Amino acid sequence: MNSGEKEFAYTRADFDNVRKLLYQLTRIHLADSKDSMVYSRLVRRLRALKIPGFSQYLHFVQTHEEEVQHFINALTTNLTAFFRESHHFEVLADYLSHHSVKRIWCAASSTGEEPYSIAMTVAETMGCFDAGIEIIASDIDSGALQTAQAGIYNEDRIKSIATHQRKQFFLKGKGSQTGNVKVVPELARMVTFRRINLTEHKWDIDGPVDVIFCRNVMIYFDKPTQLEILQRMVRLLKPDGLYIAGHSENYSHATHLVRHLGKTTYHPARVQSA
Repeated sequence: MNSGEKEFAYTRADFDNVRKLLYQLTRIHLADSKDSMVYSRLVRRLRALKIPGFSQYLHFVQTHEEEVQHFINALTTNLTAFFRESHHFEVLADYLSHHSVKRIWCAASSTGEEPYSIAMTVAETMGCFDAGIEIIASDIDSGALQTAQAGIYNEDRIKSIATHQRKQFFLKGKGSQTGNVKVVPELARMVTFRRINLTEHKWDIDGPVDVIFCRNVMIYFDKPTQLEILQRMVRLLKPDGLYIAGHSENYSHATHLVRHLGKTTYHPARVQSA
């Protein structure tokens, strides 16, 4: 790791100490390949705080509780899109058509595209905004949650969705908001946002839950942590509940917890095939 051309000295030991602290706080494991990402993300905090180096910054994080969330926010990934992995929303629509659904939990909501996609699917399938279905959206990143709650996005973010959905679910910005869109109030009211760290002992959510979206977040945890979180989520699900994972996640090692339905969707293992 060459720090000769960097604004701040940055060694392998700095990287190892960063990921050790992140793991202690969140149990998220950073791969060796993330060393450059860590530098580019955290150097902004060093500049903002006028801290001369990474070791001093890590000491600052550990001695200033208010900086912990900035540290976590900087290092958590927020790759998302409206109707990403679109087949999952087809599965959700089918499930809504055949089950009496009351609660849906989006457990890694990032900047809001996923829970609003869930809400759009609910509204279209049920034929109304007020279908009596509670959608809870959570994330560890408080900054991402603020973006999600605002519900304002660049127009480019919704280009991939159908024209009728853009017209029904988004308002075009004017004046200083030209080039942006905002989710309509009826859609926004369908979603409640909360900060939840999946590795903490207590979650701000109770069962039963009909559907859990937990996509492309488990890959950042080691296998024991994955199993622990999955087990807790399955306990919240109704016996015929639906668990939706990301395309890069596989639970072949957890057949005692979930039964694969196809397309990275699962039922609790206690549900037997007919």
